[in-house]
Amino acid sequence: MRRKPLVLSLIVVLLVAGGGWWWKSRAASRDGGEAGPAAAARGASGPAGTQTVGVVTAQRRDVPVTVEASGTVTPINQVDLRAQTTSTIRDVLVHDGQTVTKGQVLFRFDERADRANLDKAKAQLARDKAALGDLQRQYERAKDLLAQNFVAQSAVDTALAGLQGGRSLVDADAAAVESASVALSYNEIRAPFAGRAGAVNVWPGSLVQASATGTPLVNIVQIDPIAISFNLPETELAPVLDAMRPGATGAQVTPPEVQVVLPSIEGGPSRKDGKDSKGGKPVDSVARGKLTFVDNLVDATTGTIKLKAEFTNDAQKLWPGQYLRVRMTLRSMKDAIVIPQAAIILRGNDRQVYVVGPDKTAQLKPVKLRYTFGEMAVVDGVDAGATVVLDGKQNLRPGTPLRTQPAAVDPAAAARLAAASAAAGGGASATDVAAP
Repeated sequence: MRRKPLVLSLIVVLLVAGGGWWWKSRAASRDGGEAGPAAAARGASGPAGTQTVGVVTAQRRDVPVTVEASGTVTPINQVDLRAQTTSTIRDVLVHDGQTVTKGQVLFRFDERADRANLDKAKAQLARDKAALGDLQRQYERAKDLLAQNFVAQSAVDTALAGLQGGRSLVDADAAAVESASVALSYNEIRAPFAGRAGAVNVWPGSLVQASATGTPLVNIVQIDPIAISFNLPETELAPVLDAMRPGATGAQVTPPEVQVVLPSIEGGPSRKDGKDSKGGKPVDSVARGKLTFVDNLVDATTGTIKLKAEFTNDAQKLWPGQYLRVRMTLRSMKDAIVIPQAAIILRGNDRQVYVVGPDKTAQLKPVKLRYTFGEMAVVDGVDAGATVVLDGKQNLRPGTPLRTQPAAVDPAAAARLAAASAAAGGGASATDVAAP
């Protein structure tokens, strides 16, 4: 009977000890969890709640306003050469892909029949000219006899009618000679302009016929100069027309410049510092042309307007049918304030940025976005030279103390500034970085 109260007392003591140990463990874990975030926050913010942020400097510069579109290279002139007479080919003087000059002979046909027709027409002309001379003499003789009253006036009129008929016959013979000459000229085909020939589809001895359909003898396209056709949304029509419209003084307008990036050939000669691999003249990978055509109608089905630009192509890097990306400069924004787009905070329809104030605290400023290009943006509401927060802005509130360092917009510039700061003994703090 004495053992039972002793056992119960021992159980109560154990329960009390276990409860105390559990309570102390819970309190310790709660204190540790609260201390962890606080310590982490102090480590991230620095002493006294200071935030470390990456900054850039707002720059003032001229920014070109450009539009981009997909374009297709189209030749200014192209022609399918076809026969204008039925004959057989005697000579083929052009080969596939040959560069030809204006007036160069490309094909010769069998011309014997046409040359015989020309000779016949010339002989007929000579015979009728001789007959015309006899008619002229008869008329002159009839006038002399009329003056001596040996013939009547009707004889003179008959002689004059014969003379006029002979003149008309000579004129008809001259026209026949010209017609035969034209027919003879069809037996020789020349290049109508300088360009590049395509595939030749006939061979010597082939029979050709005058036809506007069917396979042409050869196709020729003009390579230099050449054009690029592209479409822009109709919303860009007004700026394009403004750029093409002469000024108030009537001065000759300079067409907007159109640029296209030339595709590089993988495995081709290396280009360093804008020069070829042999260290020769600089190699320009951008072709530049001028806008020459704006269509007179907007395509209602697509809402676009067709434009065309002309390029010099002496190096033949633009090829008909090629698909390229076109960029056109419409105007230039003078003295614009430029910052990275990533520095702008979007809140509904509002645009804001954090700048570093004179007291090294964060200041929130509203800005107006005017234009974007690449990773940069033109804004209103920030002064040139202002230090704009780029990295770490998501942790800021107005009035937060700041510790600045160059943002990673231009890693090379950031590395140079960090090295210069370390050499000067300024630690890791810097407030300038060059925007790309």
